[in-house]
Amino acid sequence: MSDNLCRIGVLKFGCIGAAPLLDLILDERADRKDIEVRAFSSGAKLDENSCAGPTQSIVDYAPHLVLSVSPNAALPGPTKSRTLLTEARLPTITVSDGPSKKAFFKKDKDGKKVKITTEGQGFIILPVDSMIGARREFLDPTEMAIFNADIIKVLSITGVIRLLQDKIDSVIAQIKEGKTPEMPELVVTADKAIEHAGFANSNARAKAYAAFKITEAVSVLTTKACFVVKDASVYIPMAAAGHEMLRAAASLADEAREIEKQNDTVLRTPHSSKGKTVRKIRLLDKPE
Repeated sequence: MSDNLCRIGVLKFGCIGAAPLLDLILDERADRKDIEVRAFSSGAKLDENSCAGPTQSIVDYAPHLVLSVSPNAALPGPTKSRTLLTEARLPTITVSDGPSKKAFFKKDKDGKKVKITTEGQGFIILPVDSMIGARREFLDPTEMAIFNADIIKVLSITGVIRLLQDKIDSVIAQIKEGKTPEMPELVVTADKAIEHAGFANSNARAKAYAAFKITEAVSVLTTKACFVVKDASVYIPMAAAGHEMLRAAASLADEAREIEKQNDTVLRTPHSSKGKTVRKIRLLDKPE
């Protein structure tokens, strides 16, 4: 890059828990001098027409890196967007939920799952980013906001947000050095996430692990409630139960962080103004 400024375009189609703050975790204090970030959104819609406009806008912006975040990246809208980004030769990392696995894995002749590799395309799949209970009888704007607040708390405390920070920053660093970036291709498990959380206390780690696994299980209920069960007297409480599970998971995650705070062992990884990730543990220490 001649100007040493890495332009990053963020595409948001619909919403999962990782979406609302994805562009902001790269520059949490708005003082990084090495990147420029622009976000483009289709709003709540995921159809091809809704995704085409923001994709064309991001192609026109000509970023060095695209982050595309959506539910189920295998749907026609996000899939068409990736095709357009590939044709435009824009390096892209897709961040999506569990159902998106079928966009990036296929079965070979022996029935084993293998990655679908596309030049310049990477992915980070978050099965923990569970589906919301989107039944009209249950979900209103208030419940939607509460659900997303809870899932963001789980993603943050269990290490998912820091994992995204680390993987994306690594690609940005390679681009700034003029290298062809090595794109991430991973499905995020509880172990991978909590490794990035940096817990010092084993009880805090256990609570966070429990929060992660409960949140992963939320999709089992919400998927049945939204797509399988037809009886409203069954699917309404089923969707509500999924949201109650997430509330309990968020509470467990909060308890885990409180343990670390009480022990003064919270890991913090802010960005410097030049984009380097620095670290600190004790509250009154300076990040290095």
